[in-house]
Amino acid sequence: MRVTHEVTNQVPPLIDYDAADYPPILEALRSEGAHDALDDVHHVGRLAGGAEAQRWGDLAEAHPPVLRTHDRYGHRIDEVDYDPAYHQLMHTAVELGLHGAPWADPSPHAHLVRAAKMAVWGQVDAGHGCPISMTYAVVPALRHNPELALQYEPLLTARAYDPQPRPPLTKPGLIAGMSMTEKQGGSDVRAGTTRAVPQADGAYLLTGHKWFTSAPMSDIFLVLAQAPGGLTCFLLPRVLPDGSRNTMHLQRLKDKLGNHSNASSEVEYDEAVAWRVGDEGRGVPTIIEMVNMTRLDCTIGTATGMRVGVTQATHHAVHRSAFGAHLIDQPLMRNVLADLAVESEAATTVALWLATLTDRAASGDPQAATLRRIALAVSKYYVCKRGPIHAAEALECLGGNGYVEESRMPRLYREAPLLSVWEGSGNVAALDALRAMARQPESVEAFFDELDDSAGGDRRLDAAVAALKRSFTDFDTLQLRARRVVGDMALALQGALLVRHGHPAVADAFCATRLGGDWGTVFGTLPAGLDLGPIIERALPKMSS
Repeated sequence: MRVTHEVTNQVPPLIDYDAADYPPILEALRSEGAHDALDDVHHVGRLAGGAEAQRWGDLAEAHPPVLRTHDRYGHRIDEVDYDPAYHQLMHTAVELGLHGAPWADPSPHAHLVRAAKMAVWGQVDAGHGCPISMTYAVVPALRHNPELALQYEPLLTARAYDPQPRPPLTKPGLIAGMSMTEKQGGSDVRAGTTRAVPQADGAYLLTGHKWFTSAPMSDIFLVLAQAPGGLTCFLLPRVLPDGSRNTMHLQRLKDKLGNHSNASSEVEYDEAVAWRVGDEGRGVPTIIEMVNMTRLDCTIGTATGMRVGVTQATHHAVHRSAFGAHLIDQPLMRNVLADLAVESEAATTVALWLATLTDRAASGDPQAATLRRIALAVSKYYVCKRGPIHAAEALECLGGNGYVEESRMPRLYREAPLLSVWEGSGNVAALDALRAMARQPESVEAFFDELDDSAGGDRRLDAAVAALKRSFTDFDTLQLRARRVVGDMALALQGALLVRHGHPAVADAFCATRLGGDWGTVFGTLPAGLDLGPIIERALPKMSS
């Protein structure tokens, strides 16, 4: 019998490598002076690139959470069972300080370092990143009630993960969630009908149905409800101080396109006990503090997906041959890989820059806070919109091997749309950016000041910035043009950062295509004359070189 199962021309697994060995991440840390964090970030990279952590991600994805509304005796328990690998992922992420830890860290680079670690660890599994991100994001919003912040913030920043259902203030560490949207309103949270009735002891009783509450096993949630004074933000614990379950009933878990390891649920509150965060009627301005931080993580998460996609694609191209040559040596494939790499570097650069702005804002810099508000909005919109098309092209680089689940590329593809949908679809995000500019005109000035710092660095960037400024003159059609204007703002910002801080070959390719217009409608349409070698080399996982 002839041997037919000899395996040749297949790619070795991308495993047991340092996932942090990616120049844009390391260069961002060095340029900000965060040299003392490099060893820590490389430690996270080795964990993320290791076989064990990758197996945790596979198991959590393959065994989605299961809802148990009642125990065997008929008692309502409203619990979600997870694969043990999910808890291992959560434990590791909390231990690494990817949740609320930066808010208790006196380092001037705490948020940047956390963002770098999040970008590296996030490749293992996207689902558990949701509660980790919300725990990070809840802290600045909770500070609208200093008394509650004094009690809960030390536990939200503690590096201890305890999934057991116990009263929050008795636990060594906490995980937080967010419950805003309702079936009749979606992103229009002001249309919510959940009622909040004040009690004599200062608490409120919440009654209503929430349409999309992720990570329902979190210890505490920020919830929007209609109080007598209008839409208000509340802190709602899953377990009450006396150890009894709050009347937070899980109706079902969502059957989602991706993000399978993370439970997303519909929740019914039946006079659930909660405490006010911020003034009555100020629910949106209060919870927007949390939303802004999740926007940062949406940008980081999409950039992470892009980096994983281009890493897998370049690794495949190094080892796979077709038509007499390795794919990495074939001109058209080099065009595709370089184009994907440029997109990935631009997204990573702006995401880490936004984290640096967060460090500055947290230290009391008002100009950084103003700039961050508008820069977060435009970057979250554009980077997250680019995620799905980037994932699709990266998958295609692997051909049929990329279409099978074992490659993990289908998982990457399914995850990609989520971060654009999160907190509001593309239209909501683009219009919110316009609203932010209208409410804070100084943010527009701060944004263009940032762009002008790169003036003279590249003629194509200068022309794009000039055109962008002209686009604000026709206010009557601004809403109609919101996607174009906000997208152009995001591109100009990425270009400015790359021209100032990026690799010259990457900046040149970005400005020629994204800003100069010498580009097709799909990836792999870079013009001739660009220096593709260093662009591709920077994207290669180092074990492949």
